[in-house]
Amino acid sequence: MLTMRKLNIPVSENIRSLVPYPPGKPIEELERELGIKGSIKLASNENPLGPSHKAVEAISKALMGLHRYPDGSCYYLKEKLSSILGVPHEMITFGNGSNEIIELLVRAYLRPGDEAIMASPSFAVYPIAVKAAGGVAVEVPLKDMRHDLETMASKITAKTRIIFVCNPNNPTGTVVCVEEFRAFMKSVPEGVIVCMDEAYYEFVSAADYPDSLAYVKEGAPVVVLRTFSKIYGLAGLRVGYGVANPEITDYINRVRQPFNVNSLAQVAALAALDDTSHLERTKLNNSEGLKFLLGSLRDMGFECVDTQANFFLVKVGDGRKVYDALLRKGVIVRPMASYNLPEYIRVTVGLPEENRRFLESFKAVVS
Repeated sequence: MLTMRKLNIPVSENIRSLVPYPPGKPIEELERELGIKGSIKLASNENPLGPSHKAVEAISKALMGLHRYPDGSCYYLKEKLSSILGVPHEMITFGNGSNEIIELLVRAYLRPGDEAIMASPSFAVYPIAVKAAGGVAVEVPLKDMRHDLETMASKITAKTRIIFVCNPNNPTGTVVCVEEFRAFMKSVPEGVIVCMDEAYYEFVSAADYPDSLAYVKEGAPVVVLRTFSKIYGLAGLRVGYGVANPEITDYINRVRQPFNVNSLAQVAALAALDDTSHLERTKLNNSEGLKFLLGSLRDMGFECVDTQANFFLVKVGDGRKVYDALLRKGVIVRPMASYNLPEYIRVTVGLPEENRRFLESFKAVVS
């Protein structure tokens, strides 16, 4: 076993104080450790239907071109999205997942000591990106599991540069509605960017969900983030995008590395946009799965948070204990202690047979 001497290399305090994002182990490794087989993963909000067949076919055709660098501008993907969203090319930026655009936005606009406001708990990348840049993460507790936009607005100071709104919110699945977002935007002063993170946008069925792109088209300092990782089933390829005022997009691109989106991700995303049947099947699987799971759990007397995403929270008492017990039955969910919700687990909607297996295992565990 190697023994490494301690290196006395100075590291800035904002980096030293960061807690790394905790990655999960591969399913194969968990099965080996626990001596189980055939486990199901309902922990990472992935698409249980997998990627679009059109995307897989496009990847196969592109394999022989891997000796070439990818298109640094994502030209064809940008052209397609420009047509779908009704915005010009210069308002769209692509990233290695939408979380890269969060980091680019922070790098472009946040100076050491500047503040960024966000809900808590929400997407774990926000405070990590802000603190890594030497900024101050101003975290506002959720109210009834939803963004407390009124309190978030009251936290705006002369040092505020960015406000993150995760809609639907991860990990709660709750959404901000039209009227409260309109009132919130009126309270945001000039010079502050509102980042609308809409990774689960395509799953939303609520009629009062705000049209964030309308604000971008009006010239407001709003950045809308979306991804191909969730409903499109391309999480393993890491491709997301941001839509913003051309000025904001220009500054993001100044700090963006060339070739940040690989060739296979680009052709897969382009093909996935054309596969509307895959999109509709995913939505139907999700809505039916939520109805079955939430209804069954509530009939058992468990409290579940209303959700507009492809996951939900269920209050189980000791989240870690239930997680561990489910894990030993080959059902992988997400414990919520790291989000300061120790009484909850987060469950991703799976295929019908996976949902039934989760429920059977859950009944056995809690009994």
